[in-house]
Amino acid sequence: MSFTLELTPAHHELVRRAHTFAEEVIRPAAAKYDAAEECPWDIVDRAAQDGFYSPLFYADLISDPTGLSLPLFLEEIFWGCAGIGLTVVLPALALSALNQAGTPEQLVRWAPEMFGEPGDIKLAALAVSEPQGGSDVANLQTRARKDGDSWVLDGEKIWIGNGGIADVTIVNAVVDPELGTKGQAMFVVPKETPGMEQVRRLRKLGHRASHTAELKFDNCRIPADQLLGGEDKLEHKLDKARRGEGKPAALGTFEQTRPMVAAMALGVARAAFEYACDYARGREAFGGPIIGNQGVSFPLADLAADIDAARLLTWRASWMAANGVPFQVGEGSMSKLKASEVAVRAAEQAVQTCGGWGYVDDLPVEKWYRDAKLYTIFEGTSEIQRMVIGRTLSEPESTEAPVHHRLPGDKRGLSRKFGHGSLVRARAGEVFMKLANKAPEKVTRLGGKLASPGG
Repeated sequence: MSFTLELTPAHHELVRRAHTFAEEVIRPAAAKYDAAEECPWDIVDRAAQDGFYSPLFYADLISDPTGLSLPLFLEEIFWGCAGIGLTVVLPALALSALNQAGTPEQLVRWAPEMFGEPGDIKLAALAVSEPQGGSDVANLQTRARKDGDSWVLDGEKIWIGNGGIADVTIVNAVVDPELGTKGQAMFVVPKETPGMEQVRRLRKLGHRASHTAELKFDNCRIPADQLLGGEDKLEHKLDKARRGEGKPAALGTFEQTRPMVAAMALGVARAAFEYACDYARGREAFGGPIIGNQGVSFPLADLAADIDAARLLTWRASWMAANGVPFQVGEGSMSKLKASEVAVRAAEQAVQTCGGWGYVDDLPVEKWYRDAKLYTIFEGTSEIQRMVIGRTLSEPESTEAPVHHRLPGDKRGLSRKFGHGSLVRARAGEVFMKLANKAPEKVTRLGGKLASPGG
């Protein structure tokens, strides 16, 4: 499918439903759960009742060939509240890993256990980051070793959303240290598995409605069939890695989740930006609304342009991921880098626009400021995103042509030969111009309409 910015009726309906849910269900509860730092179980259950919390819902969003359904949905939900939004969508990150690395049988077996159903809500977690490594997936210390008909996990994970309370945790671990990132695999660890424990719940600057924890795996034994992809696929992957081929176990997941995280950041950015504009229109000082002052309106104007630019990068990366178009110069990282950094600037500007009121919790902008910072850190820091993009620039072909020159397009011969800008149309235009003065008025008028933009 060719990339397009045209939204379908289904897209518009999804946005309407998601925004209504965010406005009527999430936002009124945001301050309460942020202050209490509690998991919003009732809102997750309500999301399930409204059709926003199930593996089939997220599978349907991911399967959209335009790639736009998922970022459209995420932006609206995170416009409501980033902490609550993260709790609602965290199982989708684990589901993405399951879908990328698992077999169809494993997907059918474990996906329902990640979400549950209305009245019986379940949670899922994706455990990759570790205390000493952070974004450095090459420095993972968690080990998985085969022991008879089982795999045994040992190690620590940190900054794990839903960690310790998830019914299903997808764990990334090293199976062959000599192969670096290509010697890793992912495992399904159900709740209450002996050897997996929550060390502590982490108290955070923002996203306080999302449960985040440190986990420890000590002789954690799981059945062999909980290795994602199975042993035959793992051995094949390790053999390729020994020949210098293949890619890390977590890389496919990150390629798909970085545009997702970018869309989350856009929701926070838009919430802060809209509030700042509304406040500036209503706040009067020095004889009129403060938005009439360039010191207020110019930063907001910059944000308006930058939020839209980040959104377009996010949509492009999401379309590429949905259509299997390889990222050439870190397009996924580009989207997350720009969306996360504009979210921080938008929230900071909202605080500045509201002045002293923005610094206290009477207004929601201080919460958005705290929430926004996470996006420059998790799923790879801004520095990591720049590293990913920078590494692609070391290859000469990365800068031989603009990115869009490498994107697949319409392969229909007639469109190529007779479409706008084609040589045939150019030559026809030249002939028309020569004959225009000699042709009858009706013919000239018709030709003019055909030659005009949009003709």
